[in-house]
Amino acid sequence: MPRCDPLGLCQYQTNKLVRIQSVRLGSLKWSLNGAILLFICVMMLWNRKYQEFDLVVSSVTAKVKGVAQTHLTGVGDVLWDVADYSSSSQDRNSFFVVTNVIITKNQKQGKCAEVPSKGRLCQSDRDCEKGAWDQQSHGIQTGSCVRFDVMKKTCEVSAWCPIETQTNPTRPALLAAAENFTVLIKNNIRFPAFNFIRRNILPQMNDAYLRSCHRGNDSLCPIFRVGDMVREAGEKFSDMAVEGGVIGIQIKWECNLDRLMQHCLPRYSFRRLDERESNRTLYPGLNFRFAKYNVVNGVEERTLYKAFGIRFDVMVFGQAGKFSFIQLIVYIGSTLSYFALTTLLIDWLLETSCYSADVGQNYSERTVESVRDAQQCILCVSYVDEEKLRLVKRSRKKSLQNIKPMSVLPRKEDSGHLRAALCLLQPDLNVDAQPPQDQNSTPDPKRRQPGWCKCGCCSSSTLPQEELCCRRSDGACIASSPAFRRLVLDRSLLQAVLLYQDPLSPPAGGAQRAALRHCAYRQFISWRFGVPPADSHPVIPRCCVQKIRDEYPSPDGRYSGFTPVRTGSDPTRPNGQL
Repeated sequence: MPRCDPLGLCQYQTNKLVRIQSVRLGSLKWSLNGAILLFICVMMLWNRKYQEFDLVVSSVTAKVKGVAQTHLTGVGDVLWDVADYSSSSQDRNSFFVVTNVIITKNQKQGKCAEVPSKGRLCQSDRDCEKGAWDQQSHGIQTGSCVRFDVMKKTCEVSAWCPIETQTNPTRPALLAAAENFTVLIKNNIRFPAFNFIRRNILPQMNDAYLRSCHRGNDSLCPIFRVGDMVREAGEKFSDMAVEGGVIGIQIKWECNLDRLMQHCLPRYSFRRLDERESNRTLYPGLNFRFAKYNVVNGVEERTLYKAFGIRFDVMVFGQAGKFSFIQLIVYIGSTLSYFALTTLLIDWLLETSCYSADVGQNYSERTVESVRDAQQCILCVSYVDEEKLRLVKRSRKKSLQNIKPMSVLPRKEDSGHLRAALCLLQPDLNVDAQPPQDQNSTPDPKRRQPGWCKCGCCSSSTLPQEELCCRRSDGACIASSPAFRRLVLDRSLLQAVLLYQDPLSPPAGGAQRAALRHCAYRQFISWRFGVPPADSHPVIPRCCVQKIRDEYPSPDGRYSGFTPVRTGSDPTRPNGQL
């Protein structure tokens, strides 16, 4: 198509196809296509690729139920209900259950010695800076160094006294009964694209059902036992309750909103979210502080609680799908390329000769057309003692007779040339008659033959690409055969061929020899090369070229020599021999 031709846009090009009549290949093709089609259908149904999807939007609320009683040293029996162990740490999509506590009673605002720890001991008031404090302090320093106990002195601080001294939680946990607390989780979801609303408390779940359902025999029950959630997360409640931790409650909604396959129910799963091994983290577990205040004799006092517990984070995710014709077309279009695997596999079987060497060779020749670099000259060579053609690279230093071939291809007979030659020879055809032998076809023992010559009739040349004999091994020259004279040198045949090619072109004196010589070259190529491979340059052996030149010499004795010309590109110079 011309580069600047606007009419070239109004063209349509198709790929070349090769049809092979074979029951085995046909069966293999349809078997592979059937397997690919089955795989595509299974994946489409399994992953619901025919649907349009939308992500979930949700809200979560939780109610914790349970009562526990503990005995504290110096305090006595303490009753814990929901207001004590849960409501103080409610958060969005999460709830907290206290499992262990450290209590410091009767704290009043005043001055007292700071709790001794690393770097907090003092010897005199000069070691204490008035008004100083840090992240580990319980109050503000007064500037005095006072005695904490018999052995230690610390800086005095203004704080809630007495200061909390116990740092490690008790073992076992004080609120071990929290294992039997229950939680009602209410989850409302919506898929905006489909205007679909649902909650995890299904319509058929009434009050009687919620009072009696249990997760052990009903996976849809929205009431959960705290100990069961910790156990399903892979933890032991008695160990986790000491220092606390974080448990994730995952609610997954996978909804199919198609009318015939409608399904939209929640699935619950649990996992621990924080670091479980206390020896691998600096501050393990989860805790916080809160206080209860009262007034005694007009002085405000408080009881400080350091609470350890488990925080439950509710995470909702999921998607809903509904049939979409557009998504179905997109999926079908994206999977059509899978059928190319059949072509790739069958092509591999044919090209690697796993199916049949002859069929593979024929298939490659028909489907693959080699286009070589224009700067690379590929020569085609034919020997009378070999049935195949050789393709070799042109060399300016090495004799063409001695160059190793790039590839060896079977020779394609030019049946049209053979029928035309027999028709033109028919009037003069005489099987019994033997044409006279040319005296020049017999090797002259006194003449020095080139080292690359095998027939003994080649003359030397200054061009390496012309140093080619008609034979690969020693033997008689093809130019001495009767067929060479009848098919290549016979004047009446050559004149008939020229007249056949141009019926209205009369002989033109001395130029007739050049036309006969060129025609003889073409006759030899059609006879010995048949149909040469594309993008190759057939080379006539030196002995045959010399024989043709002797029969039809140039008037001035000059010849241009070998000039590579692609086969069929120029009717007057088909093979580059002049």
